[in-house]
Amino acid sequence: MFQKLDYLFLGSAFASLAASVGLWFLVNHDYGVYVGVWVPSILSLWVGIRVVLLAATVASKSDQKG
Repeated sequence: MFQKLDYLFLGSAFASLAASVGLWFLVNHDYGVYVGVWVPSILSLWVGIRVVLLAATVASKSDQKG
């Protein structure tokens, strides 16, 4: 079900979350919040790319039938 691209995005989001928590507790709260905002941005980009890829797949399948 998952492709290589999906694991890249999920890994990036998890790394960002881990970095955010580390920065929050070890360095500075503001840095942790800044990096923490990246997580939903990465996941939103992932969803957008998945939708585009799905639309391309559906369009190519409908072209093959017609």
